[in-house]
Amino acid sequence: MQEAACYQAHSLIFQGVKQMIVGDIMTKDPVYVRESDLMTYARQVMRDNHLHGLPVLDENDRVVGMLDVQDILRIRSNRSEVTVGGYAGESPLITPDMEIRDAAKLLLDAQQHRAPVLNSSTDKTIAGIVSDSNLLKHVRLTRLPRKTVDDIMNTKVTTAYHDDTISGIWGNMLDGKYTGVPVISHADEVLGIVTRSDIIKAGFARTGNRSSDFHDSLSGDAPKVERMMSTPIYSVSPGTPISKAIEAIIHYDVGRICVTDDKKLMGMVDRFSLMKECLEVQGFE
Repeated sequence: MQEAACYQAHSLIFQGVKQMIVGDIMTKDPVYVRESDLMTYARQVMRDNHLHGLPVLDENDRVVGMLDVQDILRIRSNRSEVTVGGYAGESPLITPDMEIRDAAKLLLDAQQHRAPVLNSSTDKTIAGIVSDSNLLKHVRLTRLPRKTVDDIMNTKVTTAYHDDTISGIWGNMLDGKYTGVPVISHADEVLGIVTRSDIIKAGFARTGNRSSDFHDSLSGDAPKVERMMSTPIYSVSPGTPISKAIEAIIHYDVGRICVTDDKKLMGMVDRFSLMKECLEVQGFE
């Protein structure tokens, strides 16, 4: 109740001020799949288009849900006959006339990075797609408080060694719902990051036996993390203003950024934590 009251009070600040709406910023003509398509086909579409999620449509072009990279990673066979329909997850109801701050709140509540935009609450056909990346590009950085990254960063970060196996990363990403894992050396220096998209793009979404430990590198011929991790590592220092962290995430087009001090990992900041901060201070245009 207190959170809802706080959100309503913030909204009063903007009465009489025209706010940007989802239709102004959404991606139009998005790539999508149908619920009758095979999951292996959806995986290829994600890989070819460098996407993290796909709207799912029925035979009447109505949106039935959203397919996430996490769902794709669960398919371990190239010849699977499993169709998309059983994996489509629910998405928040977002329409083109919705103010972008309201769309941001819905994405945060649903813990989704992307969501389809429906033509209306009654017309379930797709108008576009909106993402946390779209929304962060429309933050008024001058409105943000003088907080720094160390005020909001996550300090409990799971890491992987560069010589760990992909099978261990794959299994833990499924179980822990990690979107990206920093890769470190045995001297604890940050070397890069491996993401769910990296695994799909490299074709290692089906890596055989799962390891129960991120730091178990005893599984024989399994590919190593260093073969697919993204480098260089994009990072900011703990004293970096939040506005600069947003600029860095937008500039590098990444979902998260490491916070380092002398090459040592101090924490991570992702789009969700930054968007939550922007909502609290009503920083959206």
